[in-house]
Amino acid sequence: MSTKVKIKILDNSPLRKQIDDLYETMDQVSVAKWSLSLAKHILETVGINYESYVELVEGFRINELWQEGKARMHDVRQIGFSIHRLARECDSEIQKTALRVVGQAVGSGHMKEHAMIASDYAIKTVGLITSNDIGAITLEREWQFNEIKKYS
Repeated sequence: MSTKVKIKILDNSPLRKQIDDLYETMDQVSVAKWSLSLAKHILETVGINYESYVELVEGFRINELWQEGKARMHDVRQIGFSIHRLARECDSEIQKTALRVVGQAVGSGHMKEHAMIASDYAIKTVGLITSNDIGAITLEREWQFNEIKKYS
């Protein structure tokens, strides 16, 4: 069963399905690792240095600790809320959407499905940057697919 797309995006649906099919076979820790990699990639794509935001540094740290069994679900949820609050305060729609990728990726430690939502927000981010250029969107989905294969 595939995850549902929860946001409005132009997408390469067959590629998303390939990612989703692989995601469905993976454990939550492997999915979280992929999701954090995706978040760092999208921040780099839009030119946000995550190290300049305490919330982002802390979000990556808490999720990585959770992967090792050294952070509580509560901690993952709280830092995820902080990142989403940061996103809401952004004036730039591109930055806001990129930060939502991070919030969802960090939240993958709480619920596995957050990783696919992060993946979709990454597509929305690329769509915003490129005026919904399907070629650029397809390249991003290809990157995501190649990246998830590393963790499966």
